[in-house]
Amino acid sequence: MSHASPIVFIVDDDISVRESLELLIRSEGWQPETFASAQEFLTRPRVPVPSCLVLDVSLPGLNGLDLQKSIARERTDMPIIFITGYGDVPMTVQAMKAGAVEFLTKPFDSDALLSAIRHAIERSRAALDREVEMRLLRDCYTALTHRERQVMGLVVSGLLNKQIGSELGISEITVKAHRGKVMQKMKAESLADLVTMAARLRIARPLATSPRAHDSSMASFPTSS
Repeated sequence: MSHASPIVFIVDDDISVRESLELLIRSEGWQPETFASAQEFLTRPRVPVPSCLVLDVSLPGLNGLDLQKSIARERTDMPIIFITGYGDVPMTVQAMKAGAVEFLTKPFDSDALLSAIRHAIERSRAALDREVEMRLLRDCYTALTHRERQVMGLVVSGLLNKQIGSELGISEITVKAHRGKVMQKMKAESLADLVTMAARLRIARPLATSPRAHDSSMASFPTSS
């Protein structure tokens, strides 16, 4: 879905601004969606396509900076470009520190806005691709058995097969078999690949690794990469 037609969301209470931006964005081949308020925008379900938000700072009810805070965690794949009829340094700094791509003061140059949108869409596309990669990685890890997860945790912590066997109370040959299954199921081409995968999944060395240990070695997945 990251290669689908990008959507540019516009939130501005000035209808003339919405209409002019809609025409500009459509002329570039992107799909515009306009909203008169932050509350109206928040009713729009998230879509898994590259997107960005062109957001007016001064809005009735929930203002632009408050909306930025509201969607910061839930829509990390949607970069924000602020537009405002007036701006000051503290406001700009606050927006940029919170992750805004750009802060433009009206009347702004169309090329400057289009350049910011292109950059935002590329950021969004990259974020969506990372989400897909993480989902596939989690699926691979879920396919591992409890013992394979134990072995993986010990392998990426740097232990040799003999040491892993000692920790788990199994033979070195059995460790090698489990290790091979881990590499196969995780689609890892090398130990370095497996270590990188474990780091992305935030897998630590198992705390309890005896043969009778409970399933405490299973990592809880992060919500993002």
